[in-house]
Amino acid sequence: MYQYYCLNPIASVGLGLFRGDYQKTEEIKDAQAVLVRSAAMHEMEFPEGLCAVARAGAGVNNIPLDRCAEQGIVVFNTPGANANGVKELVFAGMLLASRDIIGGIHWVLENKENENVGKDAEKAKKAFAGNEISGKKLGVIGLGAIGVKVANDAVNLGMEVYGYDPFISVKAAWSLSRSVKHISNVEDIYRECDFITIHVPLVDSTRHMLGQEAFALMKDGVVILNFARAPLVDEEAILTAIREGKVKKYVSDFPTSTTAGQEGCIVIPHLGASTEESEDNCAVMAVEEVIDYLENGNIRNSVNFPNCDMGVCSSAGRVAVLHKNQKGIIGKYTAILGNNNINISDMTNKSRGDYAYSLLDLDSPMTEEAVELLKQSEGVLKVRVIK
Repeated sequence: MYQYYCLNPIASVGLGLFRGDYQKTEEIKDAQAVLVRSAAMHEMEFPEGLCAVARAGAGVNNIPLDRCAEQGIVVFNTPGANANGVKELVFAGMLLASRDIIGGIHWVLENKENENVGKDAEKAKKAFAGNEISGKKLGVIGLGAIGVKVANDAVNLGMEVYGYDPFISVKAAWSLSRSVKHISNVEDIYRECDFITIHVPLVDSTRHMLGQEAFALMKDGVVILNFARAPLVDEEAILTAIREGKVKKYVSDFPTSTTAGQEGCIVIPHLGASTEESEDNCAVMAVEEVIDYLENGNIRNSVNFPNCDMGVCSSAGRVAVLHKNQKGIIGKYTAILGNNNINISDMTNKSRGDYAYSLLDLDSPMTEEAVELLKQSEGVLKVRVIK
């Protein structure tokens, strides 16, 4: 029996995939898997039996990845599951920045008691006139699941699109429209584009990626859109750029005390993935990842361990070993199995940074003695008997 614990509400269409040997628990100490959306996990203590954390979304800055890895806990996310919802809001933000729709709506609300509101609107609307986005230059920084969708749809709206991503995946490259100009130097986007939207993960190298130096290179009146993570933009620097006329509008999906209510800032209350469809898609993907890992040992879309897939086990046994990426470890545990008369019929070993993962199919069931010897081996983080 597997038990799972939800730190946030998870869509029922996803939880409904847990059948048979799965049970929801109200105590994290009993859980083999945790499902989470935005809840902060950095201060949490993790039970020894916890095997997986699945984030129903893309960003994982609310999860202590290294600490999880050290405890042999595989962290999953759901890249692309909410991409369409975020993409649509990016275009909404672009339109809100191009045309003073919000100002116009406020004018109507202020004049709702005016019997001649329709006639007066014809005179007042000049104050809210703006520009069309067709024909404008859009720079997309980060061509992952969301960035590719934004770039492709912007082409269809008549925009001239520049894309930048030095680490673009093969899948993303194949999905990208031929009309998108792939830029090798991000500064070319800063210099050329009327709109710049950022879709990269938040890591040390991307924190305040858009700051004073970047703004200095941009065209006057540029629109910046941030639907990825708030710290990607230096907010103090962008407020200065707005006051100086360098930035026309800053559209952010992340309310902070720095930008909320500030002139030139359109701040949305983190609605990017807040659609019924996105929440369902994320829940389904997260649960499917957990089930495949617990039942088969396969890892798909992990952010702290390498991906690994050996399908469904058809041999007498299968064991998963999460370990440090160090020389000699594979030799140690293959020797342990050999000394216990357990033959390996098939295996795979993958590494990612400081951590590695081995999945082994066996000709005979795993013994408790061999499991204990594996656990005691230097560099081994966790041993799971799948079958």
